[in-house]
Amino acid sequence: MIITINPDNPQQRLIAKVVDMLKKGAVIAYPTDTQYGLGCDLSQKKAIEKIYQLKDRSYKSPFSIICADLTHISEYAVVSNFAYRTLKRLFPGPFTFILPGSKLVPQIMLTKRHEVGLRVPNHPVAVGLVKALGRPLINTSAKLDSAKEALTNPQEIETVFKGQVDAVIDGGPVPGQPSTIVSLVDDDPVILRQGLGLF
Repeated sequence: MIITINPDNPQQRLIAKVVDMLKKGAVIAYPTDTQYGLGCDLSQKKAIEKIYQLKDRSYKSPFSIICADLTHISEYAVVSNFAYRTLKRLFPGPFTFILPGSKLVPQIMLTKRHEVGLRVPNHPVAVGLVKALGRPLINTSAKLDSAKEALTNPQEIETVFKGQVDAVIDGGPVPGQPSTIVSLVDDDPVILRQGLGLF
């Protein structure tokens, strides 16, 4: 099922419809400021496991999560003063920052060192979903891990994941490039992947 949501001014009734699905354990594809992502409600363990299976991904390589803003991030990560200043400067934007995870992050979403990847994308649909849900969304690119390129066309995403995702949110075109991943652990910035964001 494709649900078209205006990327500039998301219709609240459609956001509410998708959030209702997420609360019931749905897996969705949705737009961000980098590429289309696959995600679910962070509190839905079965849905998270389904995304690991869809992506054929090891639990040792957790997905990132999308938060609504800096206040939201501080609930799910340990944010030092240095990290806060860095996040404030670069969010919302095409970055994923690695920080120590808080107790609110399910074990299945943490690395061996109890770290978590966090995003605040500059996309009204993604942020609108998280705000309405009240919890982070899982975020991983809408592609099979065997594929080189992420899918950027909602119709194509629905075809590739037919019967495996509950809804594809069409929020218009996206750049189709990954976010830049930066570790801020121990206040020592390390670029782990260069993507769309310039650090």
